[in-house]
Amino acid sequence: MVSDITSTPKGIPMTSTALSSDGFQLGAVHATDGELSFTITTADGHPVTRFGEAHGKQLHLIVVRSDGAYFRHRHPVLDPATGVWTIPWTWEAAGSYRVFTDFTPDGGPGVTLSRTVEVPGEYRPWDPLPHARSETDGYTVTLEGALGNGTILTARVTRNGQPVPALERYLGSYGHLVALRQGDLAYLHIHALEGEPADGIRFHAEAPTAGRYLLYLDFQVDGVAHTAGFVLDAESEKR
Repeated sequence: MVSDITSTPKGIPMTSTALSSDGFQLGAVHATDGELSFTITTADGHPVTRFGEAHGKQLHLIVVRSDGAYFRHRHPVLDPATGVWTIPWTWEAAGSYRVFTDFTPDGGPGVTLSRTVEVPGEYRPWDPLPHARSETDGYTVTLEGALGNGTILTARVTRNGQPVPALERYLGSYGHLVALRQGDLAYLHIHALEGEPADGIRFHAEAPTAGRYLLYLDFQVDGVAHTAGFVLDAESEKR
């Protein structure tokens, strides 16, 4: 689920890759004619048409290829009459993609559901190697700190070698960090700790197991959201 890390105790479990959970199910994901669509249903198959909001949106859509490439964090639009969510969409490359729907039922706690979508074509895998520095849209973003038990990660955004002072709140926070565990893509969505972005965007991030993690940071400048990707290794659950 989308969780505010400032109010979540240590030992955070990563979200499983479940098709159904807590009485909700993710229906088939359709991506044709430049549009992606899906429906969230109850366990008995009825479309859910009422949702609460978390961080300014009723639903957060996370799509990433199984090897960690082609990450996207988007916000589709709900048709309240039918329960169908839609968003303009084209696939960037062939492969097996994991689709995460991160939402808050009306009057209930957050839920994350996941489904795999196969995109045909010639598949060229990406082998992610550890790196804590990312170049995106003319910005350089560096992650400082280790990924482990009770650690703090700090993201610093620069342009042309200078700190970017104009970072803006995006969906209520100066930064959103999605962590996916390599292998099963178990999912954790972390929001920044409070503080001025000039001091860096800080996150309290714990790795529930040892292994390699794919991290994706969303930040906003001049009304435009940008995404920086990283790969970090966590040595163990306890340090």
